[in-house]
Amino acid sequence: MCCVFPRDSACGLSFENTLTEEVFPYPEISNEELEEINQFVGPVEKFFNEEVDSKKIDQDAKIPPETLKGLKDLGLFGMQIPEEYGGLGLSNTMYARLGEVTSLDGSIAVTLAAHQAIGLKGILIAGTDEQKAKYLPRLASGEHIAAFCLTEPGSGSDAASIQTRATLSEDGKYFLLNGSKVWISNGGLASIFTVFARTEVVDKDGQLKDKITAFIVERDFGGVTHGKPEDKLGIRGSNTCEVHFENTKVPIENVIGEVGGGFKVAMNILNSGRFSMGSASAGMIKKLIEMTAEYACTRKQFNKKLSEFGLIQEKFCFMAVKAYVMESMAYLTAGMMDRPGFPDCSVEAAMVKVFSSEGAWTCVSEALQILGGLGYMKDYPYERLLRDTRILLIFEGTNEILRMYIALTGMQYAGKILTDKIKYKGNVGVALGEFVNKLRDTMGRKVDYGLVGDRGVVHPSLQVRGDGDTKLEENIYYFGTTVRGLLSRFGKTIVDEQLVLKRVADIVINIYAMTAAISRASRSISIGLRNHDHEVLLTNIFCTEAYFKNNYAMAQLQKYADENLDDHIKKAAKQVLEKRAYTCSHPLDRTF
Repeated sequence: MCCVFPRDSACGLSFENTLTEEVFPYPEISNEELEEINQFVGPVEKFFNEEVDSKKIDQDAKIPPETLKGLKDLGLFGMQIPEEYGGLGLSNTMYARLGEVTSLDGSIAVTLAAHQAIGLKGILIAGTDEQKAKYLPRLASGEHIAAFCLTEPGSGSDAASIQTRATLSEDGKYFLLNGSKVWISNGGLASIFTVFARTEVVDKDGQLKDKITAFIVERDFGGVTHGKPEDKLGIRGSNTCEVHFENTKVPIENVIGEVGGGFKVAMNILNSGRFSMGSASAGMIKKLIEMTAEYACTRKQFNKKLSEFGLIQEKFCFMAVKAYVMESMAYLTAGMMDRPGFPDCSVEAAMVKVFSSEGAWTCVSEALQILGGLGYMKDYPYERLLRDTRILLIFEGTNEILRMYIALTGMQYAGKILTDKIKYKGNVGVALGEFVNKLRDTMGRKVDYGLVGDRGVVHPSLQVRGDGDTKLEENIYYFGTTVRGLLSRFGKTIVDEQLVLKRVADIVINIYAMTAAISRASRSISIGLRNHDHEVLLTNIFCTEAYFKNNYAMAQLQKYADENLDDHIKKAAKQVLEKRAYTCSHPLDRTF
């Protein structure tokens, strides 16, 4: 759980030391790890620069066999599979670093991610020793490719509503699997599928209930077919298709985890890989900055280079800030995930995904604006990057769903006194009053987080101050009081207030982003990294802008504030949706 909310007391972490100990100082890697990373990065970069033809992959809507073979030879299908099973055994940090390179081709990045970030991840994190020994070696080599089968024609973000069914045989030795999955990345290439299906489970009361179970399904089991590849807007070279299961016999030993425990497996798989989108997006944007800057520094208009115009300079600053913050968030999260016994980082990973996917989309759009007509032409890579980037806001959890997850998970921790510790059976108003008083003690007071001053962890060169505190500390303080007010105002019905939760999530994401950038910049100054003054500049720009955005969002969260237009927004949307059309009269219309 992120630094903005207190962690579960079982973790032994208070609100204050969560901020100063978990994210400060910025994670370091050993010299040995750095050397190992560089051993991988060099050959992979060389391969992508010399052997990958992204334009052809996009046009043909297919990754050539020789390119796939090269990826397999480099070990890229087994990046996070342990060495004992034939993989590279990379840490999360090392995986993120390679993701910067593989993201230079969107189709390849998706193919690799669908294979290992989700396709085989269930075996890796919840499989038995026997399952790992049987499947991981050939998945690591790329001999077998994996796919993740969750989405169905009637079940997208609502994963719990899947209808694919697995029925236990009379002898109890296998399940018969029947159903269809849609939009499955690697669906036409895969030999191994992680499939989620409904099964009958006897609950504690002896009642039969439908629960989701995760299965390892081999194409060779029979009854597995796939449709034609989907014709997509972007990431066209990645294989996406429907996958059908008809009386597919799945041995009972191929259940991942427990029968009926598949929903948790699915969420753990999705939650564990989202952080890498930050480094991948940053890698793509850094390359985009290089290509676009070269154009801006040579192209002349009105007897001046494009790079001399203020509005063009603003766009380059925007891209540089976004890339820096994405990187900072991604590697902070990866570093925390690599620590032994560290608490769950699924919320941090979700924040990285939302921030980076939206940042990547806007950065590519700004780059096209700099390039003008050239950026719109298919002879150049920019329009392809725009098409490839759009999917980032949709897959691995839509950003709308993730915002709800971020806000509600965070507020669950903030309101833990109400949900877990207050067992009041009387008047609800009294219980809420008790809750508010207790929450005021934990979140509503001004706390010295130790960011500045004699014991401070933020370098003095970072001028990220508000009124006496850092902008970060001030945002956290007022956010605490805002959350307290929201919980007392809405109580448990907060789960239905999506416009409220969106703003809560946006504030939390900004605060985590500020934290990551400040922590990284402080480290860069302290160890004397080259260009650390540029990092300070980017951090100060981002934190100042995020600070004011957060303040405005917190003003919007006040019930009677002029900034709060929620009721107006809902009313306007309702009028449009009732008529299923734009409802205003045409400006040339005279019909009364």
